[in-house]
Amino acid sequence: MKTGILGGTFNPPHFGHLRLAEEVVENFHLDKIIFVPCHQPPHKDKTNMPTSQDRLTMTTLACCDNPHFEVSDVELKFPAPSYTINTLKYFSSDLSNQIYFIMGSDSLKDIQSWKSHEDLFSLANFIIVDRPGIRFDQAWERIPSKLQRKFRLDTGRLIHTSGTVLISSGIKGLAISSTEIRRLLKLSLSARYLTPDIVLDYIHEHNLYTG
Repeated sequence: MKTGILGGTFNPPHFGHLRLAEEVVENFHLDKIIFVPCHQPPHKDKTNMPTSQDRLTMTTLACCDNPHFEVSDVELKFPAPSYTINTLKYFSSDLSNQIYFIMGSDSLKDIQSWKSHEDLFSLANFIIVDRPGIRFDQAWERIPSKLQRKFRLDTGRLIHTSGTVLISSGIKGLAISSTEIRRLLKLSLSARYLTPDIVLDYIHEHNLYTG
């Protein structure tokens, strides 16, 4: 079983997240992708953020019509703040799954700020997707040299000393941001066609992101 893990705040989830996951499933022949909303992000402003339960529910609604997508509440059960190292230890403990963690090039660039970052790459394969303004090669140049030396290049993939792989996917995804959706909703403007209608219905029903 080849399983992708896509973590994030999903504040709110949108078509950019969904299209990215769809492309990863097809390009890397994954059996499924598990969306993992974080409980309390260590790197982001938590001011006026909806509850983790709200974000979990919105993500579940967004994924409900795709048989390749699942949603996990595992990070809501862990003590806050949420750390990827704990999530990967949880999923990698199931030896029947080959885990692929999906990460943006912007996050790879700042990997040294992640808890136990040197241990992450021994727990899962990594699929890197391009983010605006930072290509994979630029992000790779920014990571600590000590970590770089743990990889070797083989047929276009970087192989970690543990045997896992770090792959530059070339996938860019749609240029949709949760920040822009929140801005529009705060101004009482339409966010239609940026996120599924079922998510918008939940947002309006629960008065999320209002001014």
